Amino acid sequence: MSGPATNKDDALLRLVREDLRGFGGYSSARSHPLSGEIWLNANESPWANPADADSRCRRYPEPQPPALREALARLYGVREEQLLVGRGSDEAIDLLVRALCVPKRDAIVTTPPVFGMYAVSARLQDAPLREVPLVDGPAGFGVDLEAVTLAAEQGNARLVFLCSPSNPTGTDVPLAGIAALAQRLAGRALVVVDEAYGEFSDQPSATSLMGEHRNIAVLRTLSKAHALAAARIGTLIADPALIRVLRACQAPYPVPTPCADLAIAGLSDEALARTAERVATVRSERARLATALADMPGVRRVYPSSGNYLLVRFDDAQAAFDGLLAAGVVVRDQRAAPQLGDALRITIGSPEQNDRVLATLAVQEAAA
Repeated sequence: MSGPATNKDDALLRLVREDLRGFGGYSSARSHPLSGEIWLNANESPWANPADADSRCRRYPEPQPPALREALARLYGVREEQLLVGRGSDEAIDLLVRALCVPKRDAIVTTPPVFGMYAVSARLQDAPLREVPLVDGPAGFGVDLEAVTLAAEQGNARLVFLCSPSNPTGTDVPLAGIAALAQRLAGRALVVVDEAYGEFSDQPSATSLMGEHRNIAVLRTLSKAHALAAARIGTLIADPALIRVLRACQAPYPVPTPCADLAIAGLSDEALARTAERVATVRSERARLATALADMPGVRRVYPSSGNYLLVRFDDAQAAFDGLLAAGVVVRDQRAAPQLGDALRITIGSPEQNDRVLATLAVQEAAA
């Protein structure tokens, strides 16, 4: 599973917890390539479950399904040895925090308001949390990268999480800023760029920076643009030396066979062409919805977004939320998040779904 270490590997692996740098992990029945006709090495049932018509679930799955890794490497334009496939991005976030942060000592840096799983994973690991709030400016919410750098340097951070496009605010983190941050933190921290919504953005992936900056890692998922949220297929893209460590820390069988098969089919050329068409529709609808919402009297502000959602401030967010819910439309209430006491996050739906959002809010405003 692991090859010989190099001096560059040693420099990167100094970011890993000292007690895990040589950790071999659990050696499962599928850890080593074996061949045979009768498989009696994993205490599996010799018969398929009566509900498993094609007998796909009797055997334990491959820990990292080769065909899926090949398809994901092709999709993201990286090498297979740079990939770790797991249960959505959440598993990769948790693995990174557990593998790199010694409890009570090594911190993580986040930029709220932002995806909450970074802070949850830190809490579960008892890793100190350093928060650098986003700055609400004329162009939307932006990351103060100088403040992030100082927080990481002064706060003993091992991990810096940047969400780009950021959830829920929708803004990209500029690639030049990510590169400069990684340069400043080389040998001190790993910069993790969460690109869960990257397919909806014009900005190239931060994987383009990894050749020059080995302390950059990228999170991707099939849950959003690829419409496979229930399959729970997430990918961490990082330096192969770090991937080897994280594989040793990962549970033995993270990707169920039916989920892997569905993902492989969902990454066929035909499926990818349909996905590209749908992404284009979402981007067009995002612009239409943003313009229409901005013209409504009860809307204070619609933030620019590179994701498949819009962050919207309302004069009366509670009334907007309740009105949409009464019309059968469920949106995300963001009012408990820092700086967002009057905001809702609205996912971009189909044209017909977006029409209902607009019609509901227009009727509600007329009645107010």
